[in-house]
Amino acid sequence: MKTLVILLIGAAIGIGAYIFLRDSGSKSPISRAGDRISDSAGELKDKWKENVELDSNKIKDELARTGKVMRKKAELAGSAISDATADARITTEIKGKLALESDVSSMKISVNTTGGVVTLSGTVPSHTTIQKAMKLALAVDGVTQVVSTLQVKP
Repeated sequence: MKTLVILLIGAAIGIGAYIFLRDSGSKSPISRAGDRISDSAGELKDKWKENVELDSNKIKDELARTGKVMRKKAELAGSAISDATADARITTEIKGKLALESDVSSMKISVNTTGGVVTLSGTVPSHTTIQKAMKLALAVDGVTQVVSTLQVKP
């Protein structure tokens, strides 16, 4: 009789463990991670909306405190970050191409990029060098305009 009770208890525990493991294993770890990320993103979106709310009292206080009121969309902030990254990539690529050109001294040419607009400044030995530098810059992906303030000093 005692053996039968122990056998029934063991069977119940085994069935319970099987059901528990089967239900918790129905989703892959990647799927569960995706669910957690989606939940976190939703919470972040809700908190962001709370912070960006255009409450007239908050606007009044901010205007009195700072003299201006600013609100930005998260998409714009993300865009600015990606633009800065693209600008840095463009500047680096142009400087690399200038360094590979034997008759263009990359040490005397400064390259700055803002919003895809490249500014070349410094001194070069000839007008032909300005032409080459501008051609190199225009050939880089993401460049929308090249402004040269390069000065010819032989």
